[in-house]
Amino acid sequence: MLLRTGRRTPRRWLVAVTTMALLGAGVVVAAPSAQAATVDPNTTYVFVNRHSGKAMDVWNWSTADNAPINQYARTDAAVQQWRFVDVGSGYYQIRSVHSGKVLELPNATDGVQLVQNASATGNTRQHFRLADSAGGYVRFLNRHSGKALDVWAWSTADGGMISQYQDLDGANQQWQLVALGSGGGSGCGSGSFQAEAVLNGGTWTARNGGSTVYTGTSMQAAVQAAVNSLSSGRTSKQRVVVRGSGSISAGSRISLPSYTTIDVCGTINVTGSGSGDQAPIYSRGTTQVEVQNLTVTGTPLYGIFMRNVTNVILGKIDMRLSSGLGVRIDNRGDTSQWTRNVRIDNVYVSGASSHAVETYGVDGLTIGTVTARNVGESGLLLNQTINATVTTVDAENAGAGTGYAAFRIANRAGRIGSSYPINIRVDTVRARGGGRGIFCVSESGGLAVNRVDIANTGNNAILLENCYGVDIAAGGGTISGGGEVRLAARTEFPGNRDITLRNFTLVNSRILESPCAANLTISNINLSNSSIQRC
Repeated sequence: MLLRTGRRTPRRWLVAVTTMALLGAGVVVAAPSAQAATVDPNTTYVFVNRHSGKAMDVWNWSTADNAPINQYARTDAAVQQWRFVDVGSGYYQIRSVHSGKVLELPNATDGVQLVQNASATGNTRQHFRLADSAGGYVRFLNRHSGKALDVWAWSTADGGMISQYQDLDGANQQWQLVALGSGGGSGCGSGSFQAEAVLNGGTWTARNGGSTVYTGTSMQAAVQAAVNSLSSGRTSKQRVVVRGSGSISAGSRISLPSYTTIDVCGTINVTGSGSGDQAPIYSRGTTQVEVQNLTVTGTPLYGIFMRNVTNVILGKIDMRLSSGLGVRIDNRGDTSQWTRNVRIDNVYVSGASSHAVETYGVDGLTIGTVTARNVGESGLLLNQTINATVTTVDAENAGAGTGYAAFRIANRAGRIGSSYPINIRVDTVRARGGGRGIFCVSESGGLAVNRVDIANTGNNAILLENCYGVDIAAGGGTISGGGEVRLAARTEFPGNRDITLRNFTLVNSRILESPCAANLTISNINLSNSSIQRC
């Protein structure tokens, strides 16, 4: 039974009682506006509640029918992304980008849990229209019940239930539609630019203003010519737009100098084999480089390769590969010249034979979401990286049969001077299958992972080996099946110390401490057919 019972907060009753009192006094109360808001079926949205500030979320990354829809802190992960499907007469189905299923209210009862289900076009419980509220917010009104989607009991907590209640236009019934973009990217190719490379038929043409700087059949040559045509000695970014898809050799690259923005509205397909550090997008010893949109397929050595760079932005990156490594940003081990201030918004990598995203020698890293599917090694690997903030690592079948992990830190990652203050912060790690879920190794630490969702890993769910200053799951989560949660040590390094494991549910597994860690705290672990074995 999905209906949640219990008393609603006084704010809800205050609205209802006030309305009834006015009606009893003969005062006409205007119904909330039912004017239809405008949406774009080609755009992906995040729905943010006005009262709580949190986003509508497919709970626990479920793909099952009848899985609950709750609220969670906004991350823009796929579980918080939605698209509208027009079913006529002003109504829409609302489809999850993550699961492909649509929102449904199982019945017309106040407080029934909003769920996802397989699409059934004629099912009016899956139909919603939009009504405008003040301030640019909207309400979702269900066709079957006529009621509004509602954060139940005015909750502001992660996991607060989304249900339905009569349409009172309360702040907990009001939602902001945040557009994430359409098709291949958020406004890819729009806005001003200084140069462009355009494919027409089989011919590429590169232009800068009114001047043509290349005409021919080579995508790589055209894009590089457009980049090279930008003002020399510039001290602010200039932008190149690529309009079209084509192939380049794995032994070649498009090299971006300082103060360059590139927006690729098409696909770069990498063919053949190569050696060294070649990549379709390459930058070395530069500053102020930005890649707004990029789609890569084929067999690159690296999809993006950057070394000894500062002030880099990677926007929406999508790589469907047959081999290679997705994104590599490093300093070639030169600790006197850190790569600094890197921002990665959203990266999807599948089919890479190595890591989806890897850093080495980076100080100052901000990542939104890394989504890894069937990659040979890690989803996200941070080597010798400090001062990092990551919203979501979502990996399925990453590093199967190996010691790699959905999320791994290594080679003194998180070490600042000789200490390990918390400076690598990850909100959510989700892992399914593959190798390990979380792996901290080789004198790394200074790590806090807020929320875990790990199941059926082929190796350890979590392995902490010679790590220091690690806090796992302050925000809760679940670890289920697969390998154990293990604290281990190699003799060449000092053993684990200052480790906290807390607040998660452990199912069909165990926590194993061997050898002993210094200052290990294990608290509030909900054990289901599981155990904790201290040294």
